[in-house]
Amino acid sequence: MNTVTKRLLFWSPRILCILFAIFLSLFALDVFNEGYGFGETILALLIHLVPTYLVVIALVIAWRWEWAGSILFVALALFYMASSGGGSWLIFGPLFLLALLFLLNWMYRAQLKT
Repeated sequence: MNTVTKRLLFWSPRILCILFAIFLSLFALDVFNEGYGFGETILALLIHLVPTYLVVIALVIAWRWEWAGSILFVALALFYMASSGGGSWLIFGPLFLLALLFLLNWMYRAQLKT
């Protein structure tokens, strides 16, 4: 495995996860159009950011333990699908992709460190 492939395999799930967390955060911005007061807006924003918190927590765990992160991302995807009645592939698709990428990262970890 050459250096470019190693770097791509190591960094792609991490960068994609950060981008996905930013994407999820965009859905929380709708609270600013609701006409709430300052305190209610902050509370609504914190509540709307819960999915982003979960993805970031999964990323922090996956950064160190790729196999655990893979399981967490599959669990998040399945939870989203179950709670939303199938949901949108724009949400669960990237979660499954991240799970696959972290799983590959874990499987080839020994080669990535050389």
